[in-house]
Amino acid sequence: MIPRDAHSTLLRLARGFPVLAITGPRQSGKTTLARHTFAHLPYVSLENPEEREFALTDPRGFLARFPDGAVLDEIQRCPALLSWLQGLVDERRRMGDFVLTGSQQFELAHGLTQTLAGRVGRLELLPLSAGELRQAGRLPASLEALLWRGGYPPLYDRPLEPTDWLPAYVATYVERDVRQLLEVRDLTLFQRFVRMCAARTGQLLNLTALAADCGVSATTARQ
Repeated sequence: MIPRDAHSTLLRLARGFPVLAITGPRQSGKTTLARHTFAHLPYVSLENPEEREFALTDPRGFLARFPDGAVLDEIQRCPALLSWLQGLVDERRRMGDFVLTGSQQFELAHGLTQTLAGRVGRLELLPLSAGELRQAGRLPASLEALLWRGGYPPLYDRPLEPTDWLPAYVATYVERDVRQLLEVRDLTLFQRFVRMCAARTGQLLNLTALAADCGVSATTARQ
């Protein structure tokens, strides 16, 4: 694991909040960071169908398994747990009790704001920074190489080429998550929109021009 600068931030937040929430893009290292930083806590992934079913049907019994807290991965899969967590952490009044991770920032942020306001310390984990890569001796030799490879951890801890990993990432995560969030129906049009956004990296955002180039309305582009 490449050491993350956010490790010390999480430890600091754990001293002042009963719940910690790590959000950010999929595959940015949230689970790895949470398990490494809070190795003393049991870990449960709500992507696991059995665990998710237990949490949905009996949230009180699900949380009762963790008298000393836990890392709950992909919490957006069971947002109803947040209300139960509120009552539990208010009763126990213990800092760093539960650590939550979630990939769909928009839905998760809404749930945290509505349910755990004042009780949760939030950290958004992005892919590896140039500083983190340099510290680990993994920084590409040139700016061009860095831009080509990017900063996602799997491209540095596995023998993968960007041309193999990135298309799969876009198809598996970006298209799935964003399409579900916005209820996108025309996948071809959505793929064109993503490519046109990528082509404008580093420029000022002009939604009218972007929409015209993609063949959609400015309102759709803004959404």
